[in-house]
Amino acid sequence: MVKCSFCGKNIEQGTGKMLIKNIGTVSYYCSNKCEKNNRKLNRDPRKLGWTEAYRILKSGVKTQEKPVSKKKKKEVEPISVSN
Repeated sequence: MVKCSFCGKNIEQGTGKMLIKNIGTVSYYCSNKCEKNNRKLNRDPRKLGWTEAYRILKSGVKTQEKPVSKKKKKEVEPISVSN
């Protein structure tokens, strides 16, 4: 898997864009949002809260993407009614 050059997200195969410049550098973008922020607006990913570079800068620990897990239901014991 390839990581986005701007936000650091993993890019699934068959999605995203690959930009190859004349000087030989290769940039991968997961979305149009990342491409515009990097190329057109020249923003620094360390200053945007939704990027992995920002999270690493602020916390000092590299975060890994975790799959979303379903919430577990609490086990409840049935109440016995005595008449």
